[in-house]
Amino acid sequence: MLWSLIGIGVFVYGVVYLLALLLLDCDLELAIYERFGKSIGRLKGKVCFITGASSGIGEQTAIVLARHGVKLVLAARRRGELERVKRACLEESKGVLQDNDVLVLPMDLCDLNSHKALFDRAARHFNGIDILFNNAGRSQRAVFENIEMSVHKELFELNVFSVVNLTKIAIDHFNQRGSGQIAVTSSIAGVMGVPYSASYTASKHAIHGFMNCLRTEKTGKHIAVTLLCPGPTFTNFLQESFTGKSGEKYGETVQSTDKRMTGQRCGQLCAIAIANKTKESWMAVFPLIPFVYLYTYFPTIYGIMLKMVGPEKMFKLRDSNEKLAEDYKN
Repeated sequence: MLWSLIGIGVFVYGVVYLLALLLLDCDLELAIYERFGKSIGRLKGKVCFITGASSGIGEQTAIVLARHGVKLVLAARRRGELERVKRACLEESKGVLQDNDVLVLPMDLCDLNSHKALFDRAARHFNGIDILFNNAGRSQRAVFENIEMSVHKELFELNVFSVVNLTKIAIDHFNQRGSGQIAVTSSIAGVMGVPYSASYTASKHAIHGFMNCLRTEKTGKHIAVTLLCPGPTFTNFLQESFTGKSGEKYGETVQSTDKRMTGQRCGQLCAIAIANKTKESWMAVFPLIPFVYLYTYFPTIYGIMLKMVGPEKMFKLRDSNEKLAEDYKN
């Protein structure tokens, strides 16, 4: 009788879990935090330094945080776009944030020698930084054998080494303050091997290696590390993506008919993950979340499905463009 009840309980749990994955646009932990976890409002008054804040996920997360009274350092290369985001943040805060509470900081992330001076400037402005959100980065689309070695190096300079360098500076600051949080925009590509983005996928796997090591070292030392892993999102990332050739941009635009998460929704989920100090959070529209669960927890089943589906259809889950998928197939 007891074993029958246990069996029924396991079956019901599995069914509920499966249904949740079919309905949710994020992993189950993050969905629970969204409904029952700590409010983003708990971050009110804290200072968040955001790289890549001039567009996309960085911009949308900044707006969500501003809505909840978080003071901001907006860093990116384009001052004009940063000023636009600042105005949006101040408006969204509805008077809670004043002009001095949002600092615009033009910054080239690939200029590693400038990082400390700029971070120190922001820390002096606010008398300290509480959260570093490493969001800047670029994606890539190319067949593995067509990628020049120079592209691997360029992409790692931006997506990995700039993040690691700025993180080290922030950790030194947090060690002195006794607390702090590092958040990094990784990708679903940092969790699983995705097709036709080898340099990008490798860079995100490298980020997971660095940040998981950092989290292990800082366990119990009041420094949190949060990896944010979005899937396809409505941003300008495709236009700016690397290809297989140095200096070349992919140049494709995201279509309104594509199956992607909105930037606003992604920013909301990122803010929830930061507020709840999650270790790793996945966010993507169906069916990517079930695919990630299969890849992570049932790799044999995933491998069988991949053989049945093929890399071209996997590619189309990211970029809903049949022509591009055919180009890579050929």
